Amino acid sequence: MTKDHPKRHSPKASRDGEPVIHPSAQLRNARLGRFTALAERVAFKDSELGDYSYVERHAEIIYSSIGKFCAVASDVRINALNHPMERVSQHKITYRPNEYFLGKKLDAGFREERMLKKVTIGHDVWIGHGAIILPGVSIGNGAVVAAGAVVAKDVADYMIVAGVPAKPLRPRFAADIARRIAGLAWWDWPHDRLCEVVDDMAALSAEDFVAKYEKQPAS
Repeated sequence: MTKDHPKRHSPKASRDGEPVIHPSAQLRNARLGRFTALAERVAFKDSELGDYSYVERHAEIIYSSIGKFCAVASDVRINALNHPMERVSQHKITYRPNEYFLGKKLDAGFREERMLKKVTIGHDVWIGHGAIILPGVSIGNGAVVAAGAVVAKDVADYMIVAGVPAKPLRPRFAADIARRIAGLAWWDWPHDRLCEVVDDMAALSAEDFVAKYEKQPAS
């Protein structure tokens, strides 16, 4: 579902599955899934946001694909674009000369390079306050990026990373539990099914939840 025009927050809109977009958010070529939300002054450009994912205040996202059930905290920067350090000047005057000189054109080749270095984020990922994700990084399902981290390398499924540059701290779950959660792929379950199991998601341990539902059909 592509949304080009912001709409005001509304609980009814959220329950109906329509994206909830604050009027101050900036969108360009944005693809938003069901039950998504963009808060105040979010810049969301040339990117997609999976079902149930939300982005908090002042975050900036460009050239990125974000999965379902992701939580992006305030002041996060996803795909912090690089400058051409190899040029005699790394200033934008070299790739956006049209902003300074009549008759000059945007450097389409440099823009294309930036677009190719897409950030990919899996499902059920939490990006903490003020974190920065650098170009070309992939973050696996269930991962956690701590507040203030600068992520320059790929993050494995269900891994918690922190620091500058970000380094692995520990996995969220033992490898077997993580594998079994991935096998459930609960993030793809229908909305009605999620309504049935959400109380167990809150009350049961991950191990108990998997044991209860891994042999049950998802629909």
